[in-house]
Amino acid sequence: MHQSEKAGKGHRKGATILVIEDNKDQWAFIQRALEATFADFKPIWVPNVQQAIEYLTDCQKIGLRLPYLILLDLYLPEREVGWQLLEQIRSLDDPIGQLPIILLSSSDDKDDITHSYERGITSYIIKPTNYPAWVESFQTLKEYWLDTVSLPGSSSYF
Repeated sequence: MHQSEKAGKGHRKGATILVIEDNKDQWAFIQRALEATFADFKPIWVPNVQQAIEYLTDCQKIGLRLPYLILLDLYLPEREVGWQLLEQIRSLDDPIGQLPIILLSSSDDKDDITHSYERGITSYIIKPTNYPAWVESFQTLKEYWLDTVSLPGSSSYF
């Protein structure tokens, strides 16, 4: 492992992943799977649009560390609410507006997927149906976001 890789991984310690999910049962699966795969990250749960926006704006106002990733449920409880929140986040000042947003949905409807990308999501994941599948999905997500891609300003924003 290169020295820069070690420094990058150490910098992730204490980082957060913001989970915007209105279903408490789904949150339980997500939380357990995140803890199993993103061990150095703290999952933060908010169940609605208002709390999501408050959390993100508080990060800037009071100097909280911005989330490394945002996991956003599309149906909050309707997809229009999820899309509106997505657009609100994207309209916030940078660096918040640049954060990676991974949309989670039970829907595999092509219109949901297409319209979500048109509104600015980074990735779309169809929600797994059981805990082992959640872990597998998040392991793949972790390998991609932590070991493969480079995020803009990752050392100063996240």
